[in-house]
Amino acid sequence: MKLLAGNSNRTLATAIAEYLDVPLTKAQVRRFADNEVFVTIDENVRGEDVFVIQSTSYPANDNLMELLICIDALKRASGRRITAVVPYFGYARQDRKTGGRTPISAKLVANLITRAGADRVLTMDLHAGQIQGFFDIPTDNLLPVPLLAADINSKYGKSDDLMIVSPDVGGVVRARALAKRIDDADLAIVDKRRSAPGESEVMNIIGDVSGRRCILFDDIVDSAGTLCNAAKALVDHGATEVSAYVTHGVLSGAAADRVANSVLKELVVTDSIESSDVVKTCKKIRRVSCAPLIGEAIRRIANEESVSKLFD
Repeated sequence: MKLLAGNSNRTLATAIAEYLDVPLTKAQVRRFADNEVFVTIDENVRGEDVFVIQSTSYPANDNLMELLICIDALKRASGRRITAVVPYFGYARQDRKTGGRTPISAKLVANLITRAGADRVLTMDLHAGQIQGFFDIPTDNLLPVPLLAADINSKYGKSDDLMIVSPDVGGVVRARALAKRIDDADLAIVDKRRSAPGESEVMNIIGDVSGRRCILFDDIVDSAGTLCNAAKALVDHGATEVSAYVTHGVLSGAAADRVANSVLKELVVTDSIESSDVVKTCKKIRRVSCAPLIGEAIRRIANEESVSKLFD
């Protein structure tokens, strides 16, 4: 087994390597003066099972090109099987046509990864589960629910006043899966209406949150506007405190400031995306590592074992 890391999240790649007790493959992933990506693999990978670890987070296009070129380099170096390990799959929110003459960019990215030479894809908490079907190669979509549920159970223990909240109707299945892992906690839903692109207006809470400690659960937090508005709506409806657990902390622009100035008690994200310095210094934002989850999935794939049993 060989592990190759791109530049998008070296910290996570190192943690995965430590979990597996496998050193990162020596390679150079650098840029020329005109910002073109160039990759050199400094070890023999002929006949090896190679895992390329690269999130396609900001800057999404640069990190995507790094991933594609790394895959191409490994293919031309006769790697036996190449698995693209993409903890955060960029462009996942563009999974359907939202109007006339618009692209389905998630499908295009899936085609690019396949065409570059990947034999398998390993990712985590896709924005839409059906994106797995965009690939014509085996694709494993890891669920962060056991990881986050363990953190919640460790922090809150058995608590009758705990309630899991989906920030929108589309996330109900995800929230229900988490609730089942937390002593089958009650579930609530935030029903929102968007007044304009990039803005959201909370309209109603489905479920009685009065006197409850609420945990919002979502797959992506970007500008944090929706999340902070949802937290405020829950407090306005009587919640005693509100925390949030989100798989992918994109946290672009002024998101960290928004979280810091919100009613949220805490925002917990995984390390699928390398956090900026601003995010790291925000006292309300905490990270839990997904390295053991991804590392164990890699080990199982390499040993031809079941990945789905991780979630039984």
